[in-house]
Amino acid sequence: MTLTTPGIAVHQGDDGTVVLGTGYRLEFDRRQPRAVLSDSDGRVWTELSLLAGLDLVGGRDESYDIAPARVTAASDDAVELVVEAASPVWESKAVHLRCTTDEIEVWARASDARIPASARLAEVTLLGGRAVLPNGAGGTFRSSIRFASLFSPAPTEPVHVVRPSTAASSLGVVGDAGPGRLHGIFSPPPLCWALGEKPANGATDVPDGRWWGLSLRAPVAELTMTAARYAPLDGGFVLRLEYEGHTVVGAEGVRTPSVVLRPADTPWQALTDYRDDLVRRGLAPDEPEAGPEWWAEPIFCGWGAQCARAAALTAQSATPDGDGLIGGTTVTVASQLARQDVYDEFLNVLDGAGLNPGTIVIDDRWQAAYGTGDVDLEHWPDLRGWIADRHAEGRRVLLWWKAWDPQGLPVEECVTDPAGHPVAVDVANPAYRERLAGIVAQLIGPDGLDADGFKIDFTQRAPSGESLRAADGPWGIAALHTMLATMSAAAKRAKPDALMVTHTPHPSFGDVCDMVRLNDVLDRDVAGDPVHVVEQLTFRHAVAGRALPGHLIDTDQWPMPDRVSWRAYVEAQGDLGVEAVPALYYLETIDGSGERLTGDDLALVASSWARYRTMRGQEVTP
Repeated sequence: MTLTTPGIAVHQGDDGTVVLGTGYRLEFDRRQPRAVLSDSDGRVWTELSLLAGLDLVGGRDESYDIAPARVTAASDDAVELVVEAASPVWESKAVHLRCTTDEIEVWARASDARIPASARLAEVTLLGGRAVLPNGAGGTFRSSIRFASLFSPAPTEPVHVVRPSTAASSLGVVGDAGPGRLHGIFSPPPLCWALGEKPANGATDVPDGRWWGLSLRAPVAELTMTAARYAPLDGGFVLRLEYEGHTVVGAEGVRTPSVVLRPADTPWQALTDYRDDLVRRGLAPDEPEAGPEWWAEPIFCGWGAQCARAAALTAQSATPDGDGLIGGTTVTVASQLARQDVYDEFLNVLDGAGLNPGTIVIDDRWQAAYGTGDVDLEHWPDLRGWIADRHAEGRRVLLWWKAWDPQGLPVEECVTDPAGHPVAVDVANPAYRERLAGIVAQLIGPDGLDADGFKIDFTQRAPSGESLRAADGPWGIAALHTMLATMSAAAKRAKPDALMVTHTPHPSFGDVCDMVRLNDVLDRDVAGDPVHVVEQLTFRHAVAGRALPGHLIDTDQWPMPDRVSWRAYVEAQGDLGVEAVPALYYLETIDGSGERLTGDDLALVASSWARYRTMRGQEVTP
């Protein structure tokens, strides 16, 4: 049978089914649950495994009695197919495909009326899974790797934007500076990789040639996994979604997020297509209206200056040390320098250099306890008055906020470990959300501190673990969105022009983020060689700009290895574009090298800011 429509053709024969779209050919084999994906030139990119695994807590899924792919629907613009399989866990399970002119969508469904209401999803595997085939082969089956490279939108250490296709990649909301965990700089990043035909020639090189976008499509409320992982092994790969037993299955069963494969000219086009697709389907907001002009004013954030002073006090080099991206002792001491008298000294340096940032960020830590938002009165005897003084100068003040930290909160509102120790706030608990909204109102409202918004950090510290105890509700990426939505709504109620700065450049987070922060600069590539800070800035700016167009971008500036690198970063900040807000972190010395900054260095900042303000059409006073 042959079905031909204006954009897609289907040929069915004894050996299987062939679907032809614009730019691709998908050939299904009746003998195996596989489909060969090739482009219009005949180049094979992968043999897609048409298996899936949907593990429950206490029940590992496995496919058997797998039926050949069959066409279930065809129209002018799409063909739908299904691959049904038996399972020891599910009464009904199938992998579905929807092929349109320019994309292939793959998802799995499973249900079982016998499953109790308390059943929970542990892990989902897509484009592969455990199975027993008629020929006796068993174990885990994977899609083949017939491409050379993988583009990841998540900054990582080691830095490798386009890595070999044999290297794993994680996109999600869990990470820190530990080995194999430094991929939470964007949390969450766009859930979109790109498959390339050529290897990269450097840490931030994006080679030319043909590409395929590989992304996940689902409403943000259904992104209850902590991470989506590209997991390669010996010439094959699967995608693993980690739900960790905190997603209740329910009577209707499970419908996984869709995997979408789409040809692209570049990884940047793949990101743009991914974002546009989510917007078109109502899964992400469209570009926001322009915010108040003060949002776009250059930023001074005290964290770098705190770290520079702390490094001098501790005489400790800026080397990885577990707690942060520079020495752990330096970070600890730096947090003790978020004090009113110290920030007054920073302001004096700024004024003496003729620098006029429109926004001041009070960084870690002005709080007496991270979870409560109570002011440390020893460090800030009159924070409300200090903020009022900045307002009188025509400046705005943002407060640094550590996401997820339960310090100072009642254990009943926290995610706990099996011993009952709090490990994170419990966003699924309505009592915590009510508390959080009240804290935000107090910090932003005119009857409270009257601050102007938040720089929200540590979103990559989402609770993670099957043994953790929490209220039923959102988990993983969805829980982070719920947290930020709670904060954003409370902040806007208290002050309609409050500014939310987050490092969450996922398109579906556009409604809870006003400005995307590019976050901490990393250090080295896979060979251990330094990666220039401007290369990292350029890459991150490109990702954020395509994932959340129309949003302002906080270009960040910490940590810096030396004065020369910092100067190059300052220069680049002034030239990225009208949406890229310059951020200044250093005033006196560089924490990575101990080098002192001179009047000429601060004049370079003034020049960079002047170029930026001119781009935005502002008058610049010489």
